[in-house]
Amino acid sequence: MPTTYMTSWWLFPPKTREVQFDEKWSFVGKKEKHCDPDDPDDARQGDNWDHVALDPEHRLVVSVVPGKRTAEKTEAVVQDFKQRTGKPGRPKSPYYKPAATWNYATVHKTRNKGRVVKIDFRVVFGAVATVMGALKLSKVSNKINTAFVERQNGTDRNRDGRKVRKTYCFSEDWDIHDAVTYFTMYTYNFCWPVRTLRQRDPDNRWLPQTPAMAAGLTDHVWSLREWLTFPVVQRE
Repeated sequence: MPTTYMTSWWLFPPKTREVQFDEKWSFVGKKEKHCDPDDPDDARQGDNWDHVALDPEHRLVVSVVPGKRTAEKTEAVVQDFKQRTGKPGRPKSPYYKPAATWNYATVHKTRNKGRVVKIDFRVVFGAVATVMGALKLSKVSNKINTAFVERQNGTDRNRDGRKVRKTYCFSEDWDIHDAVTYFTMYTYNFCWPVRTLRQRDPDNRWLPQTPAMAAGLTDHVWSLREWLTFPVVQRE
């Protein structure tokens, strides 16, 4: 009997212990200021944002939701992150009260003439003491920040020329733009060894490691052919 894969492309949750959320701007067809809100053809043009959830410890892009910058898209990336990092099984009924174990803080930057002059943070869920306690357990951070997800934003812009700032290489089709977003983000997880994740073998040689390997999702660097031909759903 052949193996039956889950509809999700991850068979088991990654070893994610913390997450950074951020959003990255790009546009399709033309910039938002040139779009006509009364023109139906402009509904799928203009600003297109990547709403990203990144595991900073393993440099893993856990979830990305491209589209307009709306509350619905923000909720979607949080919900998708929850599903991808939760235990397999029937999902529980939705609830709106945050769990007592949640620790969530936001970073706020004050700019003057385009330069960041001050950085503050606000605790949304939990208390300052519990947030600081969680940071003590972090292997990558000792303060609240979005440095890792912002670094990944730069990496993705480099891998996807249509998102480079001040370039002629912009997308002209909304669906193609979203498809390339998923392609660059998720192939990064499996096919892109990250220098800071490499490990030494018993012979003191450096071994390459991808975010998916670091997060316990696979045991080797995937080729693009392997990633593209992997059966997301395989029925019995």
